[in-house]
Amino acid sequence: MYSIDLNCDCGESFGNYKIGMDSEVADFVTSANIACGFHASDPLVMMKTVRMCKEKGVAVGAHPGFPDLVGFGRRKMEVKADELKAMIIYQVGALKAFAEAEGLKLQHVKPHGAMYNMAARDINMAIPICEGIAEVDKELIILGLSGSCFAEAAERTGLMFVSEVFADRAYEDDGSLRARSLPGAVITDEAEAIKRVIKMIKEHSVTAYSGKEVHVEPGSVCLHGDNEKALLFAKKIREALTSEGIEVKAMR
Repeated sequence: MYSIDLNCDCGESFGNYKIGMDSEVADFVTSANIACGFHASDPLVMMKTVRMCKEKGVAVGAHPGFPDLVGFGRRKMEVKADELKAMIIYQVGALKAFAEAEGLKLQHVKPHGAMYNMAARDINMAIPICEGIAEVDKELIILGLSGSCFAEAAERTGLMFVSEVFADRAYEDDGSLRARSLPGAVITDEAEAIKRVIKMIKEHSVTAYSGKEVHVEPGSVCLHGDNEKALLFAKKIREALTSEGIEVKAMR
C-alpha cells in the first residue's frame, strides 16, 4: 500500500500583513512547516500557528530561512558555516519552544527558500544546517529535496532524512527546482499538479520542464501556502490521493 505525508509552508504572515490561507489548508495536510521569524512570521504568528496545528491534528515542523523579510527568504546569501548553524539553532529553538508550550513535540525541520535550494546542491551548507538541527534535538527529521545533499548531510550527522517532492513546482533535468524567475516554474493547473503527484508516488518519476523524466523518492509532498491556488490544490490533491488508495499520514 502506498502512503505519503502532505506538507505545507505556513505561518508566514507578519504583523498586519497576511499571507496564505493557513487555517483552511491545514484541514487537508498532515505536516506544517512553520516560519520562524527570519524570512517571515513573528512571535505571535508562530504561537497562533502552532495552536492551530494542535487543534487540527497537524504535525509541527520548523521552517527556518535567511534573515530576509523583504525578499521573503528567496534571495541568496553568503554566510559562513558557523553563522548558518547559529541561524538554524536560533530559529528551530524558538519554534520548538512554542511547540512545547502547547504540549507538542516538534516533528521536523525544513529549510526555506534560497537556503533550501542552495544547501540542496552544496554539502558544505547542508552539513551545518543538519548539525544545527542535531544540536537542538537529534530526534528531529530533516525534510529536504529528493536526491539532494540533505540526504548525505543527514547521514553524517545522525538525523533521519525524509525526501520531499513538490506538487506545484517545475523541475530541471538534474532534479533541482526550476528557478521562480523562469517561465513555468510554478504549476498553476490543479489537474496537472494532481497527475504529477500521483506519478511521483507510484512511479517515482517526474517530468522535468524540458520533458526529461527525473527519478524522485517521495516521502512527503509539499504545497506552498502562498500559492494563489493553495486551498484548491490541497483539497483536490487530498481527494485524489484518497481515491487512488494512497494513505495520507504525517512523516513521523
